[in-house]
Amino acid sequence: MEDIHNPVGTQASEMDTESATTDYESMSSQGAAKMFERESRIVLDYSALPRNLKEYVDLKDIEHQHEVYEKKIENMQNTLQRIIAPNMKAVEKLDSVKEKLQETTNEFETARKKAKKAKNDFEMIQKKRFDKFMNAFEHVSAKIDEIYKHLANSPSAQAFLGPENPEEPYLDGISYNCVAPGKRFRPMDNLSGGEKTVAALALLFAIHSYQPSPFFVLDEIDAALDNTNINRVARYIRKQTDDDFQCIIISLKEEFYTKADCLIGIYPEEDHCIVSKTLSLDLTKYQPGQVVEEDEDELAV
Repeated sequence: MEDIHNPVGTQASEMDTESATTDYESMSSQGAAKMFERESRIVLDYSALPRNLKEYVDLKDIEHQHEVYEKKIENMQNTLQRIIAPNMKAVEKLDSVKEKLQETTNEFETARKKAKKAKNDFEMIQKKRFDKFMNAFEHVSAKIDEIYKHLANSPSAQAFLGPENPEEPYLDGISYNCVAPGKRFRPMDNLSGGEKTVAALALLFAIHSYQPSPFFVLDEIDAALDNTNINRVARYIRKQTDDDFQCIIISLKEEFYTKADCLIGIYPEEDHCIVSKTLSLDLTKYQPGQVVEEDEDELAV
C-alpha cells in the first residue's frame, strides 16, 4: 500500500502547498506595505544631536559612533532587565532588617539608661567621698596646728597640711610641713629626728581627734626625743588621758614612765625554761614631791 502512487492525492497536495505559499506571500506583502507606510510617516529630528555628530562626514566615524550608541543601548537594556526582575525575597529581608534594627535600638536605649544611671551613681558616690574626705581633712588641718603648738610648747610653732590635688584630694598625696619653734621653714626631710617625732605625734593626735578611739598603744615614741621634748609629750598625753582616751606606752626612759598612772614590768624567770613574768605598780598613790617608802605589798606580781 505504501508503494502505490496516487496522482490525484499528489496533485491535490501540490495545489494546497501552492495556495498556502501564495496566501503567505500576499500577507507578507501587505505587512511590508503597512510597515513601509508607517516608516514613511516617521520624521527624524536631528536637532537634539550634538554639533560634532552633525559634522561627521566620514563613514568610519559614523560607524564608530553607531557602535558606541549600540553599546550604550545594550548596557541600558541590561540595567533595565535587572530592574524589571525584582528580588522576591527583598520584602522578607527588609522585615528581618527592621526587626533587627528595632532590637538594636531597644538594646541601645537600655544600655544608655544603664550608663546614665551608672554615671549618676558614680557622681553621687564621688561627691559623698569628696565631702567625707574634706570633712576629715578640714578638721585635721585645723586641729594639727593647735596640737603641734601644745607639743612644742610654743605659740610660734606652726604645722599645716595641703592637698596636692585640690579637686580630688584623695587621689594624690597630702603635703605636711612644720616650722619648729625659733627656726625657719625647712622641708620635712631636713628636720631632726626629734622634730620629726613631734610632728608625727601632732599628726597622729590630730587624726585621732576627728573620730577618737578609746584606746592607744604607743611603742617607744620617745626614742629620738631629748628630755625636754619627752616632758612636753608626756604632759600632753597625760592631759588627754584625763578626758579622752586611755593609753599604753612602751618606754625605757624614766622621764616618760614616771608620768604614768601605773607601771607594768616584764621580766624573765628561769625554771625548766625561761618564761616571762609581769609585775605592776600603781603610781596614783604617789603625789609629786612626796616620798613614800615602798614595801612588798605595793608590788603585785
